[in-house]
Amino acid sequence: MTTVLGSKVILTENVTMVTEFLLLGFSSLGEIHLALFVVFLFLYLAILSGNVTIISIIRLDKSLHTPMYFFLGILSTSETFYTFVILPKMLVNLLSVARIISFTCCALQMFFFLGFAITNCLLLGLMGYDRYAAICHPLHYPILMSWQVCGKLAAACAIGGFLASLTVVNLVFSLPFCSANKVNHYFCDISPVIRLACTNTDVNEFLIFICGVLVLVVPFLFICVSYLCILRTILKIPSAEGRRKAFSTCASHLTVVIVHYGCASFIYLRPTANYVSNKDRLVTVTYTIVTPLLNPVVYSLRNKDVQLAIRKVLGKKGSLKLN
Repeated sequence: MTTVLGSKVILTENVTMVTEFLLLGFSSLGEIHLALFVVFLFLYLAILSGNVTIISIIRLDKSLHTPMYFFLGILSTSETFYTFVILPKMLVNLLSVARIISFTCCALQMFFFLGFAITNCLLLGLMGYDRYAAICHPLHYPILMSWQVCGKLAAACAIGGFLASLTVVNLVFSLPFCSANKVNHYFCDISPVIRLACTNTDVNEFLIFICGVLVLVVPFLFICVSYLCILRTILKIPSAEGRRKAFSTCASHLTVVIVHYGCASFIYLRPTANYVSNKDRLVTVTYTIVTPLLNPVVYSLRNKDVQLAIRKVLGKKGSLKLN
């Protein structure tokens, strides 16, 4: 016999099953919720404007119609959706007393968050390969990274990212969730949710860990090997100016890779039992807010091609207004 108890749990054969979760978020920080709302709203708007600017500049300036900037545009698009999955709900919860999310919405949030996050990881690995092909095999670069190849590789990243996400979400939400429904986080992430399951989760956690290794460690090792080959090629360039120019095209990518993979590995490549809420929440803020903001900032401040394209586009708009 099944009896509905309010909206939180369903009683089935004397076992209460969770139908919604309570996101604790930053509730322990008390009176500074309004200040956090203002800070995170500003950062969210900065992320949106920065990534939209990058996407628009790449689309409008023909000099940026190259594989490197094609992948950067896709990365910016993915990160825009990635933050959209998390931040609007977090901002609403900062001003709300009832921080409720339904069981289904929690699963969907985790699916899309992980889907875009894993896609970003794979795209960063792909961007490392692009730099390797451009610097180590410049004569074969047009063939290795033709537009047809770029399109297929980008599609493979997205499909692989969401298939991996579907696998992980299925491993988490196939578990039974009984009376405990307080998620000690500001969104439905793997560790805070799986800790609420009312059964042994060792097998599921091990399989999730294997997925984490495949989507984090493998692409990162691929990037490391690519950059070792790039470094070896750069050191063979006779002029210092030539070496500096070759390395400058990689510096922005390397900066984003270190922050993204560093934070993600710290959170996901360890047992759930080692989850420490406050410390981990700070790291999570870094890769859900700082990293998406870092991408347009790094590529606009450090990349002369993007700076020149921005000035060119703004110059065209200015001349059109004067005319």
